[in-house]
Amino acid sequence: MVANNSLYFFQFVLGNMAGYLFIAFVLTPLYYKLQLVSIYGYLNTRFGGFSYKTGSLIFLISQSFGAALRLMLAAKILQFAFFDKIGIPFAATVAIILVLVWLYTNKSGIKTIVWTDSLQTFFLIVSIIFISYEIITSLNFSFSETASQIKNHPFFDVFNFDGKSGNNFFKQFISGFFIAVSMIGLDQNMMQKTLTCKNVRDAQKNTLTYSLVLALTQFLFLIFGILLYMYADKIGISLQFSKTGEVLDTDNLFPNIALNYLGIVAGTSFLLGIIAASFSSVDSALTALTTSFTYDFMNVSNKSAKVKNRIKNVVLLAFSVILFGIILSFWQSRGDVVSLIFKIAGYTYGPLLGLYMFGMFTKMKINDHFAPIICISSPIITYLLSYYANKWYHFDFGFVNIAINGCITFLGLLLIRKPEKNTIQ
Repeated sequence: MVANNSLYFFQFVLGNMAGYLFIAFVLTPLYYKLQLVSIYGYLNTRFGGFSYKTGSLIFLISQSFGAALRLMLAAKILQFAFFDKIGIPFAATVAIILVLVWLYTNKSGIKTIVWTDSLQTFFLIVSIIFISYEIITSLNFSFSETASQIKNHPFFDVFNFDGKSGNNFFKQFISGFFIAVSMIGLDQNMMQKTLTCKNVRDAQKNTLTYSLVLALTQFLFLIFGILLYMYADKIGISLQFSKTGEVLDTDNLFPNIALNYLGIVAGTSFLLGIIAASFSSVDSALTALTTSFTYDFMNVSNKSAKVKNRIKNVVLLAFSVILFGIILSFWQSRGDVVSLIFKIAGYTYGPLLGLYMFGMFTKMKINDHFAPIICISSPIITYLLSYYANKWYHFDFGFVNIAINGCITFLGLLLIRKPEKNTIQ
């Protein structure tokens, strides 16, 4: 990411922190007040059944894309590290991982998800520590020299105020705010972990602490990215460039250095972290997708445990196939996967953002059965605006497409609002 965007992503992180404040002090009290099992139950209460189903469907689509792209990143690294060398095609690698995750999810449960989350964090941090130490030692720098070299590196550029750039500060900050609100605050999978806290105050503390730790971690990872390119430059790793001058295959640099240029401890811990990450994120997402679909669309609440289990297994298999299809559609992308995830999130989460903002900040009712049409139209209009703004005016929306998408949804809901009833005095 730093090769093409310097440290501009940190502007996005600052927006995330503002978004977490909104989650802590606006959304969390609302969810606790309504005592919701599904956070999309708010849409049912506020607007009606069509809006509720639409919100749940948006969650399913968004989670499917997010989980698939995260798994794709892990699968590409494993392909680079192992499977290419023994002639196994990428599609087979993904299929193997999904089968293992499917078996894993059936055999385990939430305890496994928590355990693999911890394992993922542990091994990734250990690998970063080992690799950073090895790189600094190889560069013959002291700690102060390393800090000075990083500070003076061309990639060490945090703020961008070019109005047409997708990395413009205001675009990044605004999009960071709305993506945090949407991908965390309006995501059933993420919020159900927060809502397990005993009360609102504990949930708010949990959210704010997490946001601070996340911001610090992301900044350190960006700095680590500069360190990787400093090392790559020293040992002569050749980089590939697109016709526009962007560095290609940036996601391969870390595994390349970890596996081929550093010691066995760093390489092993890195691979263990990637394996844990692939199981953890997909296991959690598949569980949330299966639960949401079976309860929101198949109404399994009143069915026997045996029937519930059979339905959930079929749905779990179906979502595994959907994730497989999404991965194969995007795997040849040579840009960084993180940017792709947030770009797509702008289109999938935007309508959900618009629905919640309209519900929370107006008292208007809507013709509920038109809500799905608005939520389908909004991302299409957003995509067309983004495409032609770039083509005709060289204006890049960047990640701010989520805010534009949400605003278009909000305006669309205004068009389908119910007229206020006038009372005769």
